[in-house]
Amino acid sequence: MPQAKLTQTYVQSLQPSQKRQIFRDLLIFGLVLFVEPSGKKTWYIDYKRPNGKRTYHKVGSAEILTVAQARDIGKEFLASVTLGNDPIKAEEIKKERLTLKRLLFDFYSTWVLDNRRSGQATIDMVAHAFSDFMDLPIEEITILKIEQWRSVQRKQKSVKGASLNRYTTALKTVFNWAVKREILESNPIDKLDLLSERDSERKVRYLTDEERERFLAALDAREDRIRQERQNHNRWLKERNLPSMPDLENVHFADYFKPMLLVCLNTGARRNAVFSLLWRDVDLEGRMLTLRAEAAKSTNAGDQYIPMNDTLYSTLSLWKSQCANTAPDDFVFASPKTNGKFDNCRSAWDGLLREAGIQNFRWHDMRHDFASQLVMQGIDLNTVRDLLGHADLKMTLRYAHLAPENKLQAIKALDKKNGEKTVSRYLEGV
Repeated sequence: MPQAKLTQTYVQSLQPSQKRQIFRDLLIFGLVLFVEPSGKKTWYIDYKRPNGKRTYHKVGSAEILTVAQARDIGKEFLASVTLGNDPIKAEEIKKERLTLKRLLFDFYSTWVLDNRRSGQATIDMVAHAFSDFMDLPIEEITILKIEQWRSVQRKQKSVKGASLNRYTTALKTVFNWAVKREILESNPIDKLDLLSERDSERKVRYLTDEERERFLAALDAREDRIRQERQNHNRWLKERNLPSMPDLENVHFADYFKPMLLVCLNTGARRNAVFSLLWRDVDLEGRMLTLRAEAAKSTNAGDQYIPMNDTLYSTLSLWKSQCANTAPDDFVFASPKTNGKFDNCRSAWDGLLREAGIQNFRWHDMRHDFASQLVMQGIDLNTVRDLLGHADLKMTLRYAHLAPENKLQAIKALDKKNGEKTVSRYLEGV
């Protein structure tokens, strides 16, 4: 087998013969050039697999790859083999029928959990929504099958169009990720159309004046009940000569729940943002609350700054005065069970709504309530958008219908522009 310091000129000058010629590169041990009788020239790597068997790995055509490019590929390939990797076995694994379950959990999860805050939520969504597809090979997941699945979900399970769009978009995201990394050749549902979301349109839910009174009254009743329960429990402990628990009669709040909800109602902050609040985010002197970007819904969002009204300022001042831990990195509302971040307050929330007699009101609706109250007080939509942290005004326009009086005043401004005499002439002709 001829050996030479292969150059581009030398490779191009090689002429075919009646038999295959093999030229070994002197610079990269294992890099060889095959010259076929037909004149075709192909780069290969001569190497031993981890099991000791010698074989050739095809790199590519010498008409496309230069000598330098072939050497770079050869170095990378041989380095991988030296580290114990078996390219043939890897290729065999790649050729196995790849199921959605394997793609989701063996490939996608290792990346998304490290790179996206919502990674686990995406995995859970796809796994739950497409549970019937998990053991199917990817090539069997077709647009037709997804359309049939959506039809069943809508007609038999009454799943809304917006929810189905969210599920299929998440699945497309997983497939696109795999295509980008050459795990899949193409996205099998790339051309799947989204459904109409008219059945998903939801009326903006906010508290009426009467509901607000009941809501706040139920909060106060809950505080009184907790204080009474603590008093009764301490009496029981005292009778048994046991240490008492801290008295709640001389503190402003019985526990975290009332101040937490007052923060939500007066900032429009999402639940995770409130659960993530640290004391360093609370500037009582400057009367400013910071909602950090890492707790935001969007990965592209920046820090958000909410000025404190009197209610918010008083609430956080009083709450801080009774908290034992108020170091900058302590949670404003620490879980009493773990002293860490809350993951939910479902039991307390459901109990509050029952006591207040309020139905169809979610935790997230406090955000809608915040925006709705501002709009009904005449605050312009751009200001509301800034306070909510919406990137697009379209998201805020859902509240526009709550300001008919503002629209009327805007139209009435034209009366002054037209002048009273002009208006009188219009009226005379009516």
